[in-house]
Amino acid sequence: MNGGAIILTVVISYLAAMLIVGIAARPRTSSKKEYYIAGRRLPYWVIAFSMNATGESAWLLLGLSGLAYAVGVNALWVVLGETLGIWLSWRFVAKRLNRAAIKSDAITVPDILSDKLGDPFHLLRIAAALIILAMVLVYVAAQMLATGKAFESFLGWPYAIGVIAGGFVTVLYTSFGGFRGVAYTDTAQALLMVFAITAVPIAGLIEAGGLGDVANSLKSINPALLAPVDLSSGMTIGLIALASSLAVGLPFMGVPQLLVRFMAVSGVEEIRKASRISVVVIFLLGLGAVCTGLVGRVLVPNLTDPETVMPTLSEDLFPSFVTGLLVAAVLSAVMSTVSSLMNLASSALVGDLYHQVLRPNADTRTLGRIGIGVTALVGVSGVLVALNQNSSIFDFVLFAWAGLGAAFGPMILCVLWWKRTTWIGALAGMIGGFATTVIWITFFKTQFYDLYEMIPGFAAGLMCTVCVSLITSKKQPVA
Repeated sequence: MNGGAIILTVVISYLAAMLIVGIAARPRTSSKKEYYIAGRRLPYWVIAFSMNATGESAWLLLGLSGLAYAVGVNALWVVLGETLGIWLSWRFVAKRLNRAAIKSDAITVPDILSDKLGDPFHLLRIAAALIILAMVLVYVAAQMLATGKAFESFLGWPYAIGVIAGGFVTVLYTSFGGFRGVAYTDTAQALLMVFAITAVPIAGLIEAGGLGDVANSLKSINPALLAPVDLSSGMTIGLIALASSLAVGLPFMGVPQLLVRFMAVSGVEEIRKASRISVVVIFLLGLGAVCTGLVGRVLVPNLTDPETVMPTLSEDLFPSFVTGLLVAAVLSAVMSTVSSLMNLASSALVGDLYHQVLRPNADTRTLGRIGIGVTALVGVSGVLVALNQNSSIFDFVLFAWAGLGAAFGPMILCVLWWKRTTWIGALAGMIGGFATTVIWITFFKTQFYDLYEMIPGFAAGLMCTVCVSLITSKKQPVA
């Protein structure tokens, strides 16, 4: 059997395994609560790995390693930003959100908002569902695009076939397995990502002669690759780039596909245990991705596309069987995120629009069946958009990440920590954060040295929530 056939066999075996896990979860997916949050019975270790797999996507293995290849150790600021962001999310969001979800028996984030703030005209649900749907379609299409390019790069398949193959398996196991299937496949995928992001840089370091030789080689290529902050274009641009890198972690406190994992835990003690695993793993994943890029800059210094550094090193350093596992790791990063996004979009459309607004009396089995259909429809739509190979990948991922984070992050923090938050203030914060993100990236980003849109979006969302809540809240009696 030649190398290509071995790689293909490993990849097909992996895809089949993910499909089996999703289908195996099907018998327990009999209700809306079971389908969307696994009945709030998932163990802490599943939640921890699912959180990381969903949050990191293909941007970790391909994008972050490519960034490190291009800019050097400066990429470590992104790792620090992500680590701080996910720690802040576990520390300041997870416990309070979990308690609120259990108290109100909430299944979605808008359920919690409605219970805590009231939502007399269903405007919070409608706005949340529309924002989620818009960003999820962008996010899913970008991930499917990465799937197509992974198959094309590693296996030589036509791009469209790669998109359809990856999309088919992801849509199938998500549709039938619901959140339980997503969470358990996320766990397997996260472990495979850990293997990949550990094996590639270690093998690369050995091949390059060790840390000292890598550092010397990077210095000879370009001393700026070892600079912790790039000030070559001036202090202002360097500090803006630093702030933008750190801000990549802010959305961890608000993106709904991660918040729902806090809602699926049985209690606070499980959250404590999950947080320890999650923070450590995300730091190691980020560090491994940066090391992959740095080692790759030494071993394969003339890549046209920096984001191909991991696939290139994989093929150069490992036998075909291991390369197949590394291909599967890239697909894991994509599929774990896509499956969670499709589940999120389905919960927004079915739980927050159809059930709460249009058909309040619909029975749980009907809602479950509709949820399966909506999940499949969202996934297929993403595949169709991704068939346009000229679309961007990672700019869209960062945009969708910021759009969701700015819309929900500041508002969620206020709802959980500030009693004067009103439903009108939350609505204003949601719309203000999202709109600012879109306006910034469309009209202002290039004028302000590529300042990441999450920063103005988060600030606008926070200001809108606080200011409108102060205006609309009842005056508090003086103690």
